[in-house]
Amino acid sequence: MARQRYSDFLKQLYGTRVQKLNVNAGFTCPNRDGSLGTGGCIYCNNASFTPAFGRTTSGVSQQLLDAKQFYAGKYSSMKYLAYFQSFTGTYASVNKLRSLYEEALAVSDVIGLVISTRPDCISNEILDLLSDINRQHRIIVEIGVETIHEHTLALINRCHSWQCASDAIKLIASCGIHVGAHLILGLPGESEDDMLATANAVAQLPVTTVKFHQLQVLRGTILAQQWERGELDLIGWTPQQYASFCHRIINSLPERIVVERMVSTAPPALLLHPKWNLKPAQFREIFQNIL
Repeated sequence: MARQRYSDFLKQLYGTRVQKLNVNAGFTCPNRDGSLGTGGCIYCNNASFTPAFGRTTSGVSQQLLDAKQFYAGKYSSMKYLAYFQSFTGTYASVNKLRSLYEEALAVSDVIGLVISTRPDCISNEILDLLSDINRQHRIIVEIGVETIHEHTLALINRCHSWQCASDAIKLIASCGIHVGAHLILGLPGESEDDMLATANAVAQLPVTTVKFHQLQVLRGTILAQQWERGELDLIGWTPQQYASFCHRIINSLPERIVVERMVSTAPPALLLHPKWNLKPAQFREIFQNIL
């Protein structure tokens, strides 16, 4: 069978067309606050993917109302998913998480949750909470895997192992919750064969979706400082070369896995490398031309 499109997967899962609404719930990460490390992942600048309505001190419900207004009129029967994307979406007490998730689901037309998190922030208590919510409101948990290679995980300051990511994905899926895996292509020192090995290892796990994006060097990150000092050798793909590699890596995945995204964008003022100046639709056209 042909690989299902992500939009069709969501429509099938929720029974209607849905739009993800980014929420900034004020989380941090254990590799930022000193629990496991400091500084965070060397490439991370959350401002690069947080829309204007998420850069606020407003509560979860107000952010969702503002986001709904932003998307008003796009589709006549639109429903929404609250997307806890900023930092680590399960890094708080169970009581705090329950309050935040329930606040989101109480907003009119919000029918589910997408929660982005780290594999080391999934405890048995959090699994119980997620399972409880999933019985009434379908949820998707996105796990930041990034790579299976331990030396790269150490280099980018992830502060967790590949085994930790593998175990977390299996645990979440065993609760009947859809799991998405996030992978970064072009991490320092990795070859295309290394990236294919990561994709193939993740494909052996019970993941429903995968999300790829090219490594971006963003202002205000440790990676930017290292890159500007010439300490890192990064792959210099052209958009066409990257699209060709995406074609290769996606073809290596079983058709049951839905590909959510192949490319990421960032505000031009933040982006140092690679400066492709492409919108997602333009990249999709390049990808389709390769097909």
